[in-house]
Amino acid sequence: MPVTARLSRRFYETFGEEIANELVDWFNAVDLTYRADLRELNELNFARFDAKLEQRVIELDAKFQGRMAELDTKFERRWAQTDASLAALELRLEQGFTAQAARLDASVDAKLDRFKAELIKWMFLFWVGSVGLALGINAIG
Repeated sequence: MPVTARLSRRFYETFGEEIANELVDWFNAVDLTYRADLRELNELNFARFDAKLEQRVIELDAKFQGRMAELDTKFERRWAQTDASLAALELRLEQGFTAQAARLDASVDAKLDRFKAELIKWMFLFWVGSVGLALGINAIG
């Protein structure tokens, strides 16, 4: 909002209307010039500020992208390590289960073999007893 310069009535009376108006016009012209210069200076300063801000945003974005790439690399490496650890654990579990199954299978086979031997022994005893009984009855009769 421009302010128009005014001088006192006494100034007008002392120097005259023409000189006083010329002085007021000059003050107003100087005021407009200073306002224009100030506006231009503010626009230049804002442009510099905006350029610096944009540059800093670009730098921060680049820094952020770099950090994200680092985190992504770390995550991929740790994921690969975890995957490898899980694969090793799965292999160990499989080997342990296979070994346990083999021991269990051997134990069951041994027990079955002992059971079969025991069964054959008792079958032989019953067969010998039956044959002896049949021969004894046949010999008596």
